Amino acid sequence: MGAVDYITKPIIPPIVLARVRTQLELKQARDRLCHQNSYLEAEVSRRMAENEAIQEVSIRALAYLAEIRDPETGLHILRTQRYVRLLATLLKTHPRFCATLSDAYIDTLARSAPLHDIGKVGIPDAILRKPGKLTAEEWTIMQTHAHLGSEAIAKAERDSHYAVGFLTVAKEIAHWHHEKWDGSGYPDGLSGNAIPLSARIMALADVVDALSSRRIYKQAMPFAEVRSIIAAGRGQHFDPDLVDTYLANFAEFCAIAQQYQDLQPD
Repeated sequence: MGAVDYITKPIIPPIVLARVRTQLELKQARDRLCHQNSYLEAEVSRRMAENEAIQEVSIRALAYLAEIRDPETGLHILRTQRYVRLLATLLKTHPRFCATLSDAYIDTLARSAPLHDIGKVGIPDAILRKPGKLTAEEWTIMQTHAHLGSEAIAKAERDSHYAVGFLTVAKEIAHWHHEKWDGSGYPDGLSGNAIPLSARIMALADVVDALSSRRIYKQAMPFAEVRSIIAAGRGQHFDPDLVDTYLANFAEFCAIAQQYQDLQPD
């Protein structure tokens, strides 16, 4: 019933007053503790949100640093990040991927996606900004951006005093997002499930955006043509289940491309 004390008869007023005073003080102490706990919880939540915001801004800053070297990519970071989140969310109930694609993992994956091409800061301008087709020698140098990116993230990871989840995923994405399902990609020629899921998702998102966006060496392709190329890469360039999910939800990917389309030069 909520009783916390009792008073025996005969009633002695000083004892009654002392008991009542004690219970009032206990109630006040409990209220102060409750308010203090609420304040601490709110403060912890605020600090966590602030840290996440700082992390997000830092990631974007690093990613934009790479994009400055390659200005034709425009809103590539935003589009690919949203493609990655959408594709991962659509796959979270798939039997092959449900054990990995938790809400927390998807958040980490989307947060890490902007760093996929961070290694481009190490590629010479003459190659990175070349308007024509790269020579075999130039292409070999361009391919090194995957290793350069993952190594830069790995160095940051080694400098950290504790494990940072998004760095692990970012490293996977940077290193292996150019691998292909059939093993013909780079830098390590991985195939099938040996390619981390994060990199497989990033690979499809990256190619979708590369095809549907204008580049210094090409015009943007119509969405229907992009769809055909991605479908043709099923089981060769891309994980078949990822392609099937992309095709089944094609309109949603087109909507992202239209929402964040690059401004066309005059």
